[in-house]
Amino acid sequence: MPVPQLDKARLMRSERQIGMVMDLNKCIGCQTCTVACKTLWTAEQGQEQMYWAHVETRPGSGYPKNALGSGGGWTADGTKAVAGALPPQQAYGTVYDFDYEAVLFDGTAEHLAPTVEPTWGVNWDEDQGAGRHPNNYYFYLPRLCNHCTHPSCVASCPRNALYKRDKDGIVLLNQERCHGYRFCLAACPYKKIYWNHVAQVSQKCIFCFPRVDQGIPPACSAQCVGQVRFVGMVDDTAGPIYQLVHVWKVALPLLPQHGTSPNIYYVPPTAPEALDDAGRPTGKSRIPIEYLESLFGPGVAPALATLNQELGKVKRGESSQLMNLLHVLRYDDLFKLEQRPNNSKWFGAFAAPNGQPVIAPEGEK
Repeated sequence: MPVPQLDKARLMRSERQIGMVMDLNKCIGCQTCTVACKTLWTAEQGQEQMYWAHVETRPGSGYPKNALGSGGGWTADGTKAVAGALPPQQAYGTVYDFDYEAVLFDGTAEHLAPTVEPTWGVNWDEDQGAGRHPNNYYFYLPRLCNHCTHPSCVASCPRNALYKRDKDGIVLLNQERCHGYRFCLAACPYKKIYWNHVAQVSQKCIFCFPRVDQGIPPACSAQCVGQVRFVGMVDDTAGPIYQLVHVWKVALPLLPQHGTSPNIYYVPPTAPEALDDAGRPTGKSRIPIEYLESLFGPGVAPALATLNQELGKVKRGESSQLMNLLHVLRYDDLFKLEQRPNNSKWFGAFAAPNGQPVIAPEGEK
Protein backbone atom coordinates (compact mmCIF):
# COMPACT_ATOMS: atom_id res chain seq x y z
CA MET A 1 0.00 0.00 0.00
CA PRO A 2 1.57 3.31 -1.03
CA VAL A 3 2.11 6.06 1.48
CA PRO A 4 -0.80 8.54 1.29
CA GLN A 5 0.30 11.74 -0.42
CA LEU A 6 -0.83 14.28 2.13
CA ASP A 7 0.47 17.66 3.20
CA LYS A 8 2.15 17.02 6.56
CA ALA A 9 1.85 20.66 7.59
CA ARG A 10 -1.87 20.52 6.84
CA LEU A 11 -2.27 17.44 9.04
CA MET A 12 -0.85 19.43 11.97
CA ARG A 13 -3.17 22.43 11.68
CA SER A 14 -6.69 23.05 12.88
CA GLU A 15 -9.10 25.94 12.68
CA ARG A 16 -9.75 25.88 16.43
CA GLN A 17 -8.43 23.97 19.42
CA ILE A 18 -10.28 22.20 22.20
CA GLY A 19 -8.56 21.97 25.57
CA MET A 20 -8.90 20.82 29.14
CA VAL A 21 -7.83 22.25 32.50
CA MET A 22 -7.52 19.98 35.53
CA ASP A 23 -7.38 21.44 39.04
CA LEU A 24 -4.97 19.18 40.92
CA ASN A 25 -6.15 20.62 44.24
CA LYS A 26 -9.45 18.80 43.76
CA CYS A 27 -8.29 15.44 42.40
CA ILE A 28 -8.75 12.70 45.02
CA GLY A 29 -7.24 9.87 42.97
CA CYS A 30 -10.48 7.88 42.86
CA GLN A 31 -9.73 6.60 39.32
CA THR A 32 -13.33 7.12 38.21
CA CYS A 33 -12.00 8.79 35.05
CA THR A 34 -9.73 5.80 34.45
CA VAL A 35 -12.61 3.35 34.74
CA ALA A 36 -14.91 5.49 32.57
CA CYS A 37 -12.34 5.60 29.77
CA LYS A 38 -11.25 1.98 30.14
CA THR A 39 -14.75 0.53 29.93
CA LEU A 40 -15.74 2.76 27.02
CA TRP A 41 -12.71 2.54 24.73
CA THR A 42 -10.15 -0.12 25.62
CA ALA A 43 -11.94 -3.40 26.26
CA GLU A 44 -10.70 -5.24 23.15
CA GLN A 45 -7.90 -7.76 22.78
CA GLY A 46 -4.48 -6.19 22.80
CA GLN A 47 -5.70 -3.24 24.89
CA GLU A 48 -5.22 -4.80 28.30
CA GLN A 49 -2.36 -2.46 29.25
CA MET A 50 -3.88 0.59 27.58
CA TYR A 51 -5.02 3.38 29.85
CA TRP A 52 -5.86 6.28 27.55
CA ALA A 53 -6.79 8.17 30.70
CA HIS A 54 -5.39 7.36 34.12
CA VAL A 55 -4.36 9.00 37.38
CA GLU A 56 -0.85 8.53 38.74
CA THR A 57 0.66 9.50 42.08
CA ARG A 58 3.41 12.12 42.06
CA PRO A 59 6.23 12.07 42.89
CA GLY A 60 6.28 8.60 41.39
CA SER A 61 7.32 6.63 38.35
CA GLY A 62 4.03 7.06 36.50
CA TYR A 63 2.60 4.87 33.76
CA PRO A 64 4.17 3.52 31.70
CA LYS A 65 7.06 3.48 34.17
CA ASN A 66 9.26 6.59 33.86
CA ALA A 67 7.22 7.74 30.85
CA LEU A 68 7.76 11.45 31.47
CA GLY A 69 11.53 10.97 31.35
CA SER A 70 11.60 8.99 28.11
CA GLY A 71 12.22 11.93 25.79
CA GLY A 72 10.55 12.96 22.55
CA GLY A 73 9.00 16.22 21.38
CA TRP A 74 10.87 18.71 19.22
CA THR A 75 14.36 20.06 18.80
CA ALA A 76 15.06 23.40 20.49
CA ASP A 77 14.36 25.32 17.27
CA GLY A 78 11.09 23.45 16.76
CA THR A 79 11.95 22.20 13.29
CA LYS A 80 12.38 18.47 13.82
CA ALA A 81 10.60 15.85 15.87
CA VAL A 82 12.84 14.04 18.35
CA ALA A 83 12.73 10.28 18.84
CA GLY A 84 12.68 9.38 22.51
CA ALA A 85 12.93 5.92 24.02
CA LEU A 86 10.24 3.32 23.51
CA PRO A 87 8.98 2.03 26.87
CA PRO A 88 9.81 -1.66 27.32
CA GLN A 89 7.02 -4.13 28.01
CA GLN A 90 8.06 -4.22 31.68
CA ALA A 91 7.09 -0.55 31.95
CA TYR A 92 3.45 -1.50 31.43
CA GLY A 93 3.25 -4.68 33.47
CA THR A 94 1.31 -7.63 32.15
CA VAL A 95 -1.99 -9.45 32.50
CA TYR A 96 -1.67 -11.78 35.46
CA ASP A 97 -3.24 -15.23 35.74
CA PHE A 98 -4.68 -16.41 39.05
CA ASP A 99 -4.88 -19.94 40.42
CA TYR A 100 -8.60 -20.10 41.13
CA GLU A 101 -8.53 -23.88 41.50
CA ALA A 102 -6.20 -23.73 44.51
CA VAL A 103 -8.52 -21.38 46.42
CA LEU A 104 -12.00 -22.32 45.27
CA PHE A 105 -11.72 -26.09 44.80
CA ASP A 106 -8.49 -27.68 46.03
CA GLY A 107 -8.27 -25.75 49.28
CA THR A 108 -4.48 -25.57 49.00
CA ALA A 109 -4.40 -21.76 49.18
CA GLU A 110 -6.36 -19.26 51.25
CA HIS A 111 -6.13 -16.20 49.01
CA LEU A 112 -6.03 -15.50 45.30
CA ALA A 113 -2.56 -14.55 44.12
CA PRO A 114 -1.00 -14.18 40.66
CA THR A 115 0.73 -17.30 39.41
CA VAL A 116 3.70 -15.08 38.48
CA GLU A 117 5.01 -12.53 40.97
CA PRO A 118 4.04 -9.02 39.73
CA THR A 119 6.82 -6.49 39.22
CA TRP A 120 5.01 -3.45 37.84
CA GLY A 121 1.63 -2.21 36.67
CA VAL A 122 -0.64 0.79 36.50
CA ASN A 123 -0.92 2.54 39.92
CA TRP A 124 1.89 0.35 41.25
CA ASP A 125 3.25 3.13 43.48
CA GLU A 126 -0.09 4.76 44.25
CA ASP A 127 -0.13 6.98 47.36
CA GLN A 128 3.56 6.40 48.15
CA GLY A 129 4.76 9.97 47.66
CA ALA A 130 8.04 11.36 48.99
CA GLY A 131 9.56 13.16 51.96
CA ARG A 132 9.60 12.27 55.64
CA HIS A 133 7.09 13.04 58.39
CA PRO A 134 5.97 15.72 59.00
CA ASN A 135 6.91 16.93 55.52
CA ASN A 136 5.88 13.90 53.49
CA TYR A 137 3.66 14.67 50.51
CA TYR A 138 2.11 13.43 47.29
CA PHE A 139 -0.51 14.57 44.82
CA TYR A 140 -2.45 13.02 41.96
CA LEU A 141 -1.75 13.74 38.30
CA PRO A 142 -4.49 12.70 35.83
CA ARG A 143 -3.07 12.12 32.35
CA LEU A 144 -4.39 11.63 28.84
CA CYS A 145 -3.27 12.56 25.33
CA ASN A 146 -2.49 16.29 25.30
CA HIS A 147 -3.85 16.86 21.77
CA CYS A 148 -0.94 19.18 21.22
CA THR A 149 -0.89 22.23 18.97
CA HIS A 150 2.47 21.03 17.59
CA PRO A 151 2.17 17.25 17.96
CA SER A 152 5.48 15.49 17.42
CA CYS A 153 3.58 12.22 16.93
CA VAL A 154 1.92 13.61 13.79
CA ALA A 155 5.22 14.92 12.45
CA SER A 156 7.04 11.64 13.02
CA CYS A 157 4.58 9.27 11.32
CA PRO A 158 5.87 8.26 7.85
CA ARG A 159 2.44 6.88 6.94
CA ASN A 160 0.56 10.12 7.67
CA ALA A 161 -1.76 8.09 9.88
CA LEU A 162 -1.98 10.79 12.56
CA TYR A 163 -3.69 14.14 12.05
CA LYS A 164 -5.50 16.96 13.84
CA ARG A 165 -9.21 17.45 13.23
CA ASP A 166 -9.89 20.73 11.48
CA LYS A 167 -12.70 21.96 13.71
CA ASP A 168 -11.25 21.28 17.16
CA GLY A 169 -7.64 20.07 16.93
CA ILE A 170 -8.29 16.62 18.40
CA VAL A 171 -5.40 14.37 17.38
CA LEU A 172 -6.67 11.17 15.78
CA LEU A 173 -5.03 8.08 14.30
CA ASN A 174 -6.24 6.39 11.11
CA GLN A 175 -5.61 2.71 11.84
CA GLU A 176 -6.03 1.73 8.19
CA ARG A 177 -2.91 3.76 7.39
CA CYS A 178 -0.94 2.70 10.46
CA HIS A 179 1.76 0.09 9.84
CA GLY A 180 2.83 -0.13 13.47
CA TYR A 181 6.26 1.48 13.15
CA ARG A 182 5.76 3.20 16.53
CA PHE A 183 7.71 6.30 15.55
CA CYS A 184 4.75 8.21 16.98
CA LEU A 185 5.17 6.56 20.38
CA ALA A 186 8.89 7.32 20.42
CA ALA A 187 8.26 10.97 19.54
CA CYS A 188 5.52 11.52 22.14
CA PRO A 189 7.14 12.92 25.32
CA TYR A 190 4.10 11.80 27.33
CA LYS A 191 4.02 8.22 25.98
CA LYS A 192 0.28 8.47 25.52
CA ILE A 193 0.20 6.37 22.36
CA TYR A 194 -0.11 2.64 22.88
CA TRP A 195 0.84 -0.40 20.80
CA ASN A 196 -1.86 -3.01 20.22
CA HIS A 197 0.12 -6.23 19.82
CA VAL A 198 -2.95 -8.09 18.53
CA ALA A 199 -4.16 -5.58 15.93
CA GLN A 200 -0.53 -4.59 15.18
CA VAL A 201 -1.36 -0.89 15.16
CA SER A 202 -0.92 2.10 17.45
CA GLN A 203 -3.97 3.39 19.35
CA LYS A 204 -4.60 6.43 21.52
CA CYS A 205 -7.02 8.73 23.31
CA ILE A 206 -9.53 10.30 20.92
CA PHE A 207 -10.86 12.91 23.39
CA CYS A 208 -14.18 11.07 23.10
CA PHE A 209 -14.84 12.91 19.84
CA PRO A 210 -18.14 11.09 19.13
CA ARG A 211 -19.37 12.52 22.43
CA VAL A 212 -17.90 15.97 21.78
CA ASP A 213 -19.65 16.05 18.40
CA GLN A 214 -22.93 15.62 20.27
CA GLY A 215 -22.08 18.33 22.79
CA ILE A 216 -21.27 15.74 25.47
CA PRO A 217 -18.00 16.13 27.41
CA PRO A 218 -15.43 13.31 27.33
CA ALA A 219 -16.24 10.39 29.62
CA CYS A 220 -13.29 11.10 31.92
CA SER A 221 -14.58 14.63 32.46
CA ALA A 222 -18.30 13.91 32.72
CA GLN A 223 -17.76 11.19 35.32
CA CYS A 224 -15.18 13.10 37.41
CA VAL A 225 -16.29 12.94 41.04
CA GLY A 226 -14.36 16.01 42.16
CA GLN A 227 -15.36 18.28 39.25
CA VAL A 228 -11.67 18.55 38.46
CA ARG A 229 -11.89 18.95 34.69
CA PHE A 230 -12.88 21.98 32.64
CA VAL A 231 -13.42 21.44 28.91
CA GLY A 232 -13.84 24.02 26.17
CA MET A 233 -12.26 25.84 23.26
CA VAL A 234 -8.92 27.42 24.04
CA ASP A 235 -9.78 30.62 22.14
CA ASP A 236 -13.18 31.10 23.81
CA THR A 237 -12.34 34.21 25.81
CA ALA A 238 -15.39 33.79 28.04
CA GLY A 239 -14.77 30.10 28.63
CA PRO A 240 -12.93 28.49 31.57
CA ILE A 241 -9.90 27.33 29.58
CA TYR A 242 -8.99 30.79 28.32
CA GLN A 243 -9.70 32.38 31.68
CA LEU A 244 -7.54 29.96 33.67
CA VAL A 245 -4.69 29.71 31.14
CA HIS A 246 -4.41 33.21 29.70
CA VAL A 247 -6.17 35.58 32.11
CA TRP A 248 -5.40 34.19 35.56
CA LYS A 249 -2.38 32.18 34.33
CA VAL A 250 -2.84 29.51 36.97
CA ALA A 251 -3.23 26.58 34.55
CA LEU A 252 0.04 25.26 33.14
CA PRO A 253 1.02 22.68 30.48
CA LEU A 254 2.83 19.45 31.31
CA LEU A 255 6.50 19.29 30.21
CA PRO A 256 6.37 22.48 28.12
CA GLN A 257 10.11 22.17 27.40
CA HIS A 258 9.42 19.51 24.75
CA GLY A 259 7.85 22.10 22.45
CA THR A 260 4.60 20.30 21.62
CA SER A 261 2.35 23.05 23.06
CA PRO A 262 0.01 20.66 24.89
CA ASN A 263 -3.63 21.62 25.31
CA ILE A 264 -4.19 19.78 28.58
CA TYR A 265 -3.38 22.18 31.43
CA TYR A 266 -3.00 21.76 35.19
CA VAL A 267 -3.64 24.02 38.14
CA PRO A 268 -0.63 23.07 40.31
CA PRO A 269 -1.23 21.70 43.80
CA THR A 270 -0.94 23.98 46.80
CA ALA A 271 0.34 22.56 50.08
CA PRO A 272 0.87 23.49 53.73
CA GLU A 273 4.19 25.00 54.75
CA ALA A 274 7.04 22.63 55.48
CA LEU A 275 8.02 22.37 59.16
CA ASP A 276 11.49 22.42 60.69
CA ASP A 277 12.73 19.94 63.31
CA ALA A 278 11.04 21.95 66.04
CA GLY A 279 7.70 21.90 64.23
CA ARG A 280 7.87 25.56 63.19
CA PRO A 281 6.71 26.67 59.70
CA THR A 282 9.63 27.35 57.36
CA GLY A 283 7.78 29.52 54.83
CA LYS A 284 8.48 26.95 52.10
CA SER A 285 5.88 24.75 50.45
CA ARG A 286 5.81 21.13 51.54
CA ILE A 287 5.83 20.18 47.85
CA PRO A 288 9.18 21.44 46.52
CA ILE A 289 8.73 24.16 43.92
CA GLU A 290 11.65 22.67 41.99
CA TYR A 291 9.76 19.43 41.52
CA LEU A 292 6.61 21.18 40.32
CA GLU A 293 8.69 23.25 37.90
CA SER A 294 10.19 20.05 36.48
CA LEU A 295 6.65 19.06 35.52
CA PHE A 296 4.94 22.35 34.67
CA GLY A 297 7.74 24.79 33.86
CA PRO A 298 8.70 28.22 35.20
CA GLY A 299 5.13 29.45 35.62
CA VAL A 300 4.62 27.44 38.81
CA ALA A 301 5.73 30.05 41.35
CA PRO A 302 3.59 32.89 39.89
CA ALA A 303 0.61 30.55 39.58
CA LEU A 304 0.89 29.43 43.21
CA ALA A 305 1.27 33.04 44.32
CA THR A 306 -1.95 33.96 42.54
CA LEU A 307 -3.79 30.96 43.96
CA ASN A 308 -2.70 31.74 47.51
CA GLN A 309 -3.53 35.42 47.09
CA GLU A 310 -7.05 34.67 45.88
CA LEU A 311 -7.54 32.00 48.52
CA GLY A 312 -6.54 34.57 51.12
CA LYS A 313 -9.37 36.81 49.93
CA VAL A 314 -11.88 34.05 50.56
CA LYS A 315 -10.48 33.39 54.02
CA ARG A 316 -10.96 37.08 54.82
CA GLY A 317 -14.56 36.90 53.68
CA GLU A 318 -13.90 38.72 50.41
CA SER A 319 -15.01 37.64 46.96
CA SER A 320 -12.64 36.01 44.46
CA GLN A 321 -13.61 35.48 40.83
CA LEU A 322 -10.83 32.91 40.45
CA MET A 323 -11.95 30.84 43.44
CA ASN A 324 -15.56 30.99 42.26
CA LEU A 325 -14.43 29.70 38.86
CA LEU A 326 -12.32 26.90 40.32
CA HIS A 327 -14.92 25.84 42.88
CA VAL A 328 -17.54 25.41 40.13
CA LEU A 329 -20.73 26.97 41.46
CA ARG A 330 -22.71 25.46 38.56
CA TYR A 331 -21.96 22.05 37.02
CA ASP A 332 -22.46 23.38 33.49
CA ASP A 333 -19.63 25.86 34.04
CA LEU A 334 -17.19 22.97 33.68
CA PHE A 335 -18.05 22.33 30.06
CA LYS A 336 -18.35 24.94 27.33
CA LEU A 337 -18.93 22.81 24.25
CA GLU A 338 -20.48 24.95 21.57
CA GLN A 339 -21.95 21.96 19.72
CA ARG A 340 -24.23 21.22 22.67
CA PRO A 341 -27.95 21.69 21.86
CA ASN A 342 -30.06 23.86 24.15
CA ASN A 343 -32.32 21.03 25.27
CA SER A 344 -32.14 17.62 26.93
CA LYS A 345 -32.65 15.66 23.68
CA TRP A 346 -28.89 15.34 23.18
CA PHE A 347 -28.69 12.29 25.47
CA GLY A 348 -28.75 9.03 23.53
CA ALA A 349 -26.78 6.74 21.26
CA PHE A 350 -24.24 7.58 18.61
CA ALA A 351 -21.60 5.64 16.69
CA ALA A 352 -18.10 5.04 18.03
CA PRO A 353 -15.09 4.72 15.68
CA ASN A 354 -15.48 0.89 15.67
CA GLY A 355 -19.10 1.22 14.58
CA GLN A 356 -20.52 0.12 17.91
CA PRO A 357 -23.14 2.30 19.58
CA VAL A 358 -22.09 4.33 22.59
CA ILE A 359 -24.81 5.28 25.02
CA ALA A 360 -24.74 8.55 26.88
CA PRO A 361 -26.46 7.80 30.21
CA GLU A 362 -29.46 9.92 31.06
CA GLY A 363 -27.80 10.90 34.32
CA GLU A 364 -24.90 12.69 32.63
CA LYS A 365 -25.03 16.41 32.02
